[in-house]
Amino acid sequence: MSTPAPRFRRPFVPAPGAAAPRQPVDQAKIGRRSVRRRAAGMTATEAAAALEDALLQQHMDRDREDLADDERCPAEVAEWERIAQLLATTDGVYDPESDAVVRDELAADRRAEEAEQQRLQEQQQLAARADELAALAQAGRLGRTVETRPGDEAARDVLVHRGEFHPVVDGWLAQALADRSGHYADPASSAAVDSLPAAVRAHAALLTALARTGAPAADSELEFAGRLAQADPDATNALASWLDTALDPTAPASAGADGTA
Repeated sequence: MSTPAPRFRRPFVPAPGAAAPRQPVDQAKIGRRSVRRRAAGMTATEAAAALEDALLQQHMDRDREDLADDERCPAEVAEWERIAQLLATTDGVYDPESDAVVRDELAADRRAEEAEQQRLQEQQQLAARADELAALAQAGRLGRTVETRPGDEAARDVLVHRGEFHPVVDGWLAQALADRSGHYADPASSAAVDSLPAAVRAHAALLTALARTGAPAADSELEFAGRLAQADPDATNALASWLDTALDPTAPASAGADGTA
């Protein structure tokens, strides 16, 4: 009786154009922008008067418990102070578009938005790759003919988090690492290798050592290597190291129990 292949669940990925998760409201930023709108066109005298009004309002509200954690009022006062000081050293009226602080803040907002969009895009791509690996594993087609790609370690972590097929994917990654195929052929992949779990790296080390025996074996015949690595990565690494030494013709022969070679 065959065991039916487990089903895999497709992760939720926002549809194109869907609203991003709501971010916490930045009351201080709202306060600063409100001040800038009101200050537009003001002279130094008018800005100084507006600052006095803001300070008075802050003093009147100092004992209000409902405003104890208010971030907007202090931010507004601080912004009025900044604008008043700015106008005190220049002639003319306040123009938010020529305010270097405002320009820097808007540029920082654009960078943050671009970074968030990139993060969401990478998250969607990672979820899609995890789906692809899960589908290949389910179909029994995740083998040496499928090359690994940069980022597959993170896709593997997604599958572990879902509880889907990670033993199959672990074996596939270990075989690719042992073969130095896919993105593991790149000498610069050491960081990716280091991000793999100890059991996967130990599995790869044992597969590499077993390959040195020269005995032909199908992947299915070496399934025990993965189970050993999952059970005890340290012991698996020790076995791989012992095999490497035993198969090295230049290594000195080990002494027997009676001291003879």
